[in-house]
Amino acid sequence: MKVLESKENKLSVLIEDTTYGIMNSIRRSVHEVPVLAVDEVEFIKNDSALFDEIVAHRIGLIPLKQEDLKEKSECNCDGKGCSKCTISLKLETKGQGIVYSSQLKGKADVIYDKIPITFLEKNQELKLNATAILGKGKEHAKFSPGLVYFRPLVSIDIKKECDGCEECVKICPLNILSIENKKIKVNDIEKCDSCEACVEVCRKKGKDCINLKPSDKDFIFVIESWGQMKPKEIFIQSIDALNKNLKQLNKAID
Repeated sequence: MKVLESKENKLSVLIEDTTYGIMNSIRRSVHEVPVLAVDEVEFIKNDSALFDEIVAHRIGLIPLKQEDLKEKSECNCDGKGCSKCTISLKLETKGQGIVYSSQLKGKADVIYDKIPITFLEKNQELKLNATAILGKGKEHAKFSPGLVYFRPLVSIDIKKECDGCEECVKICPLNILSIENKKIKVNDIEKCDSCEACVEVCRKKGKDCINLKPSDKDFIFVIESWGQMKPKEIFIQSIDALNKNLKQLNKAID
């Protein structure tokens, strides 16, 4: 493995000598990682133009964070809901203006303050109570920790017949091609996403001087976190979840 890019909310890793099956298993296992989100909303008053269901849906998608919270299924309350597995939140506002996520108050941290929920006119009011729990992406998208995807590493083959016309260099949207000594040079091959713009422009000129070949064993794995967890933590927990499921499968087979 090789880290290609590591930012606050994004991690890009080159994983070599593996298979599509393993990569897809890791990707799917991200939906096994517990994430906090609003699960129920009780409306006391809603004068906004949006229906209760729409407001509740928007609130459910607001990224939240809280440490040391248990899943309902693993809590001593047997799933009834208590302070160890549920968090209560409130939102109460009145008057003209946009209602933002920062106005949702409780013991959970709202990751982004400026997510718009709805708009109120003069003298209109929005008042509600919400309950947040830990859940998994396989149950609902609101429990997803981020955007996760992978693609095969691409090799670019430039034939000797290439006359260095530079058309493929100009058309590349990622600027990974350049001219050096009147020859096409490939830079940062890990960035190539197989758009084939360079191949198409070459063929339009009646040539076949450049070809792309995706690998069947080397892959770029990318995690873009919504903010509740670090991308590295998401990656590690997804692998842990995959291993846990495999152990359960082995027991079931035995």
